[in-house]
Amino acid sequence: MNSRRQFIQNSSATMLLAGAGSLRAHAQGLNLPLGLQLYSVREMLPKDYEGTLQMVGRLGYKEVEAAGFYNKSAAEVKQDMQKANLKCVSAHYPMDTLQKSFDSIVPFHKELGAEYIICSSPGFRTPGGGRDRVRTLDDWRWNAEQFNAFGAKASAAGLKFGYHNHTPEFASTEGAIPYVELLSKTDPAHVTMELDCGWATVAGANPVDYLRNYPTRISMLHLKDFVKPGTPTTNRDAYKNTELGRGFIDYGPIFAQAAKSGHVKHVFVEQEGFDVPAEESLKIDAEYVRNHMGK
Repeated sequence: MNSRRQFIQNSSATMLLAGAGSLRAHAQGLNLPLGLQLYSVREMLPKDYEGTLQMVGRLGYKEVEAAGFYNKSAAEVKQDMQKANLKCVSAHYPMDTLQKSFDSIVPFHKELGAEYIICSSPGFRTPGGGRDRVRTLDDWRWNAEQFNAFGAKASAAGLKFGYHNHTPEFASTEGAIPYVELLSKTDPAHVTMELDCGWATVAGANPVDYLRNYPTRISMLHLKDFVKPGTPTTNRDAYKNTELGRGFIDYGPIFAQAAKSGHVKHVFVEQEGFDVPAEESLKIDAEYVRNHMGK
């Protein structure tokens, strides 16, 4: 998470991620466009932004979620997206960027046509401390307060605000589960959840349970897969990222429950590492989602 956080902080805004469109432009079951988190192609975008987006579009992705905009204006990003037949519907920002720049992020999203502003990395009530600092339950409750404030501003501007998890949200903290705490302390009218099914599973949680128990709170899914380490552990660093269908996570039940809840609006593949060339990897991911979304 630290490397991802640094990546997003060093970008001038958030990189557009385009949702996947077809190989089959709409997946079965959920009947949603296939999306991609552009963090997946973070090494390619700075070298050839427009060409990378067009590669993503050729693979059938139709929506994207950003994780950095490379000093491009909203108009430039929108133009490059349109050329690639992609739509940026969402973008990620760490808490400190939201605190410093929310009032400029909102008009950027409005001009771009992106609907969601997502917090990708929570903050601490009290600044400072080392990189291994662990959030207390009070920290998580403070984050919920910030999300409510950002969410109210986003709603007033006709946008939506949400939160994207990693693994700490599911670790028992002072007798509570932070993710449940965030769900209970945030206003459903202004704050939605983007459930990263891969990280939740690595943390020992079951995405199906959250989709079943909180059917109206989760509107987006992140899809990633991992190879299990030899020794059982919830240490996320021990899990090797791989293509969807090549690891241990079965997305069939997750997709089925998401379809049943009827509230999930977007799904984003996120490939944080590659076993094969990037284009081949993202094609494998797209085919997996296309073939399993409706099962």
